[in-house]
Amino acid sequence: MAEAATGFLEQLKSCIVWSWTYLWTVWFFIVLFLVYILRVPLKINDNLSTVSMFLNTLTPKFYVALTGTSSLISGLILIFEWWYFRKYGTSFIEQVSVSHLRPLLGGVDNNSSNNSNSSNGDSDSNRQSVSECKVWRNPLNLFRGAEYNRYTWVTGREPLTYYDMNLSAQDHQTFFTCDSDHLRPADAIMQKAWRERNPQARISAAHEALEINECATAYILLAEEEATTIAEAEKLFKQALKAGDGCYRRSQQLQHHGSQYEAQHRRDTNVLVYIKRRLAMCARRLGRTREAVKMMRDLMKEFPLLSMFNIHENLLEALLELQAYADVQAVLAKYDDISLPKSATICYTAALLKARAVSDKFSPEAASRRGLSTAEMNAVEAIHRAVEFNPHVPKYLLEMKSLILPPEHILKRGDSEAIAYAFFHLAHWKRVEGALNLLHCTWEGIPQHFVCPLKLCHGESGEHPPIQSVAPANTDLREAPSSTHLTHRCHRLLRANSLWTARKHDFEKGKPFRDFKMYMDYSILKAVFVVQNSLMFSSILFCLQKRRRKSKIKLLCIA
Repeated sequence: MAEAATGFLEQLKSCIVWSWTYLWTVWFFIVLFLVYILRVPLKINDNLSTVSMFLNTLTPKFYVALTGTSSLISGLILIFEWWYFRKYGTSFIEQVSVSHLRPLLGGVDNNSSNNSNSSNGDSDSNRQSVSECKVWRNPLNLFRGAEYNRYTWVTGREPLTYYDMNLSAQDHQTFFTCDSDHLRPADAIMQKAWRERNPQARISAAHEALEINECATAYILLAEEEATTIAEAEKLFKQALKAGDGCYRRSQQLQHHGSQYEAQHRRDTNVLVYIKRRLAMCARRLGRTREAVKMMRDLMKEFPLLSMFNIHENLLEALLELQAYADVQAVLAKYDDISLPKSATICYTAALLKARAVSDKFSPEAASRRGLSTAEMNAVEAIHRAVEFNPHVPKYLLEMKSLILPPEHILKRGDSEAIAYAFFHLAHWKRVEGALNLLHCTWEGIPQHFVCPLKLCHGESGEHPPIQSVAPANTDLREAPSSTHLTHRCHRLLRANSLWTARKHDFEKGKPFRDFKMYMDYSILKAVFVVQNSLMFSSILFCLQKRRRKSKIKLLCIA
């Protein structure tokens, strides 16, 4: 019912936008005709004469006061715009017009968007595949000195692969260095330190840079690698914040003086955001969760355009720890968008909230007798979407596979992302009574050819090919393959899954399909989608009945 009402409102809005776009001349002549017809009842001539007499009696003082008032209002708006730009780095009027007014006024024409879908289908699909195939920085990565090194002290083995640490070194050089670092001795030393493979050499270089002046990146390196506890890391990050904030304010005033200053300001912005995010993570580790949530919210308001750090995933995990499920839903409503890159955190958190509404009363035996209610079907569909995005996560949440320390980088829809998600979110699933039971029943009832649609690029078994994660394996810490090999194998895996997710979304919304250069045409997709909807409920009931028969057999054996 809600979907029908939403569709009707969308059609009504599109009709209004179309009428105002193409029929404005007709509307204009209709208004003129009505004014001419109603000129006598409305006494338009008398009113015009009254207005003209009023304007003739105005003195110059009125115009001076009017000009002064308008100038005052314009000045206040200008001051507010300047303050907002200094604080948030963007124009308030532009942000409001783009984010809020443009969707309401229909800024994107439906016809042009439909025509551009066919021409830009290849680029959209390629962009989606590239964004999911590339290796992402883990938003919840651990601290090397205070957390990863504990594993080394106990087992004598390295928790991270060289491939993962090499990616981190590349990230550090990208975010914490710029072309003008050679002009400052401390930054020049840190530029070499980020390239060092030996941890002791990096730490020594950071101490050498601090002897010259207060270097924020040197404090970051010491907090990440030398500090043995979270409290020590937090202390060093606070010193880094003091130094980084001063550099950020100085470079902000000089950023418009040239490309060199602009690059330096961009580097200082990345350093400041990284420090504040790690400080929030320190507060989260030390049990000050509400303080961490406040710091993350302030950081997202201060730098709304820096979505590359995925701070919202840190915020979701902290809000789940506080059991603030309403706030979690509000964050999901903002970031669970088809235009943004999804993640296991977003998909499985949405499934957890849906399951929380019904999991405490969910019973496999009762569901097999009476069927699933509407709320239970919504929860099952949410779990289906999450499993479709990353099918590796349920095995870790259900503890069928042992967890290891999460890597510093993850591959979207891969095993490394599943490890990183389950490592931090398993406790949240256990806290919701019956959520893991509902996940288990739903996951067992999902046919494998729906997890891997039509067995494309997966062989006859329909299973995912074994992709080497950027994280170490369970038994041995083998090094990950080269990035070319990793991306090639990931692309084969994601071709079918990205097609299935995007086309099923388009089919549900009634949008035209984009050309993904795949072997599935419209008729096959429609048939598969209908079969999925018809078999989803039957597969769940089959699983529940199978478990029920097993329990009866056990009771008979005991008797």
